[in-house]
Amino acid sequence: MPLAVVLVAPRNPLNIGAAARAMNNFGFADLRLVNPYQVAFREARSAVGAASVLRAAREYASVADAVADAALVVGTTSVGHRQPQHPLRKLEPGAREMRRRMQPGNVALLFGSEKFGLSNDDLSHCHWLLRISTADPDQSMNLGQAVAVCLYELTRNPRGRLAPVKARKPARAGDLEQITRMLLELCRESGYVNPVVAASTENKISRLVRRLSLSAADAPLWLGILRQALWKLHEKSE
Repeated sequence: MPLAVVLVAPRNPLNIGAAARAMNNFGFADLRLVNPYQVAFREARSAVGAASVLRAAREYASVADAVADAALVVGTTSVGHRQPQHPLRKLEPGAREMRRRMQPGNVALLFGSEKFGLSNDDLSHCHWLLRISTADPDQSMNLGQAVAVCLYELTRNPRGRLAPVKARKPARAGDLEQITRMLLELCRESGYVNPVVAASTENKISRLVRRLSLSAADAPLWLGILRQALWKLHEKSE
């Protein structure tokens, strides 16, 4: 996909590796690093499932160089107490716009360092900013997590439909009745049912069995389990 993921001054090898793995998982390959902490970058190259992305990753001395070929540059921010001077979009509408723009030209998505995020100078290269909504508006996400969330949103099809679930054949009423009788017998013989409220408890158990929505394939398994439990209980009482 024509998207460049740009990590600016990353310092944690685990985050670099997690970002690369997320790219590999979601079908992105263009990883660019601006002034990465070299020890972290070397360690990150061993990230499971991300070796190909990290081998092809390119290093740049400045954000301007890293995004020079991009037609759209989007920065990510947690905002916090900062007052952004750019248009700010939430993730879902922002991802829609990025998907639309990824066709005619390259798009660069920038992520700042773990400690400071993107600086004002970094942001000056962006057309607009993207924000992942969190429970605490002042809280930022882990770098690797933020990359994964953004790439997931970029690749998912919001208009797609879930594959239909194959309907299960429900258990017959007769099987449910037999399961209920055996379960009640087990409850009575094990002392679970209090004789004072026996009728109420037995009604609750009967309703419980129906709420389980057992399938025809489930019924023989439950009958077998209850038979074995009752047999063991009778064996010990003899």
